[in-house]
Amino acid sequence: MKFSVDKHEKYVTMRLDEIKLTTDNTPRLKSEFILLNAEGYCNIVLDLSMVNDCDDSQDLSCLLVGDRLCKRANGLFIVSGVSECISKLLEMSSIDQSLNIVGNLDEAEDLIFMEEIEKELLGSFDQKN
Repeated sequence: MKFSVDKHEKYVTMRLDEIKLTTDNTPRLKSEFILLNAEGYCNIVLDLSMVNDCDDSQDLSCLLVGDRLCKRANGLFIVSGVSECISKLLEMSSIDQSLNIVGNLDEAEDLIFMEEIEKELLGSFDQKN
């Protein structure tokens, strides 16, 4: 499986450099989510802009693993660059109801920073009370 990882202070971006999600590459994708989370990244952005197809909607369930890991760590799992084909599969399987899906990486970054600001504000509010 080909992918690239770009680590930032508050989040990590993982871009899948494959044209198709398959039963061959989704287990490795799950493993990467687990490793990144174990390294302390609670905000993970998965860029699927290169992916045009998926063998089976079951393969998309790997995204739920990333989402659960990030939620458990009080973070966000965001999927960006979703093709029309993948979007339809996500809708049919209702996986889209659980995920944060944005159009591009800039939107993902904005969402993460808005969430971080909200956590800081709520944290300072809780400390005063």
